Amino acid sequence: MHISPDILQAFTPTGVLRASINLGNPILAHRNVQTGEVGGVSVDLARAFGAQLGVAVELVVFDTAGKSVEAVAAQQADIGFFAIDPLRGQSIRFTAPYVLIEGAYLVREASPLQANEEVDQPGTRVTVGKGSAYDLFLSRELRQATIERAATSPAVVDSFLATQADVAAGVKQQLQADAQRIPGLRLLPGRFMVIQQAMGTPTSRGEAAAAALHAFLEERKQSGFIAEALQRHGIEGASVAPAQSRS
Repeated sequence: MHISPDILQAFTPTGVLRASINLGNPILAHRNVQTGEVGGVSVDLARAFGAQLGVAVELVVFDTAGKSVEAVAAQQADIGFFAIDPLRGQSIRFTAPYVLIEGAYLVREASPLQANEEVDQPGTRVTVGKGSAYDLFLSRELRQATIERAATSPAVVDSFLATQADVAAGVKQQLQADAQRIPGLRLLPGRFMVIQQAMGTPTSRGEAAAAALHAFLEERKQSGFIAEALQRHGIEGASVAPAQSRS
């Protein structure tokens, strides 16, 4: 893939590629508790794109999706890894998705709720990570239930328990892990949404830069790079998105 000087400048105005990394989604990124090192699929992609550009990569790490989005929107980072959402699209140019992730609901064993469709009713309190894709989606879709926001997505279940809420909403894998560590919890069957995870760059960087990022990601999908990264990092339940041309 040929990288023109204009595209290189668009991605690296500070001389390095600043990649916004969200630790709030364990499917995409994590921090090693022993070494403190940040790793994951998004980190692998950031470094691969930096290598293609021929520049150093600076990881700008956040604990929530909202902060990660804000960094790219404010041009404090050059690329990021986000769920596609119309609100975020006002300031960020997205690629096609590269990973599909299920969003699920978790309740207590004694809860009368048995299906996703039963959640949106008066008096039901739903806890979700502030600024996450699930927050944005449910804020649009829930008409009767009340949304309450935890500080981060990994804190959703603890907040749900502490506040005696009725439902916790978020990444299916995170909720499954929480249900395994805390007795008396269960997931509702199926999913309430599918998150399309994409890469993004500030809209101000231009269409040529956005097209270059899209082309890079499509090549990584087709080469098996993303599937291998998911396997290497032990990620289950997420799938590589189908190849897609840029519209």
